[in-house]
Amino acid sequence: MTATPMIQRWTLPGLQLSDVTLPVPLDHAAPTGAQLELFARVVTADGGEDRPYLVFMQGGPGSEAPRPLEASSPGWLARALREHRVVMLDQRGTGRSTPVGPDTALPGGAIPGAATLREATASQQAQYLTHFRADAIVHDAELLREHLEVETWSLLGQSFGGFTALRYLSAAAGSVEKALFTGGLPTVGPGMDEVYQATWQGMIGRSERYWARFPGDRDRFRRLADAADAGRLRLPEGQRVGVERLRRLGHLLGASQGAERLHFLLDLDPAAPAFAHDLAAALPFGGRNPLYAVIHESCWADGIATRWAGDRAQPAAVTEDPTLLAGEHIHRSLFAEDPELEVWAEAADLLAAHEWPALYDAEALRRCTVPGAAAVYYDDAYVPREHSMATAALLPRMRPWVTSEYEHNGLRAGGQGVLDHLLDLAAGRRAA
Repeated sequence: MTATPMIQRWTLPGLQLSDVTLPVPLDHAAPTGAQLELFARVVTADGGEDRPYLVFMQGGPGSEAPRPLEASSPGWLARALREHRVVMLDQRGTGRSTPVGPDTALPGGAIPGAATLREATASQQAQYLTHFRADAIVHDAELLREHLEVETWSLLGQSFGGFTALRYLSAAAGSVEKALFTGGLPTVGPGMDEVYQATWQGMIGRSERYWARFPGDRDRFRRLADAADAGRLRLPEGQRVGVERLRRLGHLLGASQGAERLHFLLDLDPAAPAFAHDLAAALPFGGRNPLYAVIHESCWADGIATRWAGDRAQPAAVTEDPTLLAGEHIHRSLFAEDPELEVWAEAADLLAAHEWPALYDAEALRRCTVPGAAAVYYDDAYVPREHSMATAALLPRMRPWVTSEYEHNGLRAGGQGVLDHLLDLAAGRRAA
């Protein structure tokens, strides 16, 4: 574990990069206890050394920040660098920050008697993982801001990153110059059941539209579901895929060109090696980013326990018809079917019963004077428009942009266009 902050500088064509690593408390309520490593990469265009900081908050939860390949990769980066230095933050548990994994060495003193999470009890695992939500990420970001010696910086939150940005405005708005959201304005308060009901209904509609566009695919999918139900649908290493796990291929429909990707998958011979490998690659949850599955529902838990909300909200019509697809809905059987996630099964059950503290302060948001803009996707598969608009209404200086041009991945799919629109809105250079 790094005892003191470290900075490593290097370059890419047209870019200067500073890799920053610093220690942060596992539990911010116990700052002298076990320490994690926090990693961030500061990306600066040549000549942009004095520009203000824009912190990119990645979606997920459980995914690291993008790795810049050049000034135009990811596609929105070049637009951001025209006005800012960009901080690519690896949220705790991801990337080069201390990762979460069954066999990753735990920081000293994190869990007495256990060197890794695999050696810990389910109760110890669950308690450890309670420290990886948006509230802890904001505390980490504040320590990073202080380390960089800046008074304020701006936020760009994609999906779960927007949830984290809203927590920032609830808890530390004085550190924020402006806040930009892309598909990431969550509901405030204990309304996660209504969110999951809305996303299930949205996925029913998306499923029917998909089958209408590719009518032959429905019978293909039904045959796959029959094979899954009989235990015959397997991934390349022999891992079983059940009906509910197969149903989650519907997450592809929440992104641009996702319908085409699903069609090309279903177009393959199910007995061909290509199909098994492509199926494995298309399933949304897995062992590379375990937090995405294990604490996924907790990002909606604003002062409540989740109690497997996505599972509970699944309509009977969906249960009865395997061709009605799912999105980011966690199903308990996932942890039994996937050997890489099986180690987390008991901890996931304990976390589902955990009474999570509140993430957002509605009164603080109503008092927030930070200017901002939010891309609200009209038919977002994961973050319902109505809930996002209700949250936008709490923020006096938030300017929502409701658009049907993009899906949930609009920031990535839209190149510079989405970010350009939001920056102009927040700066008053655009009327709507």
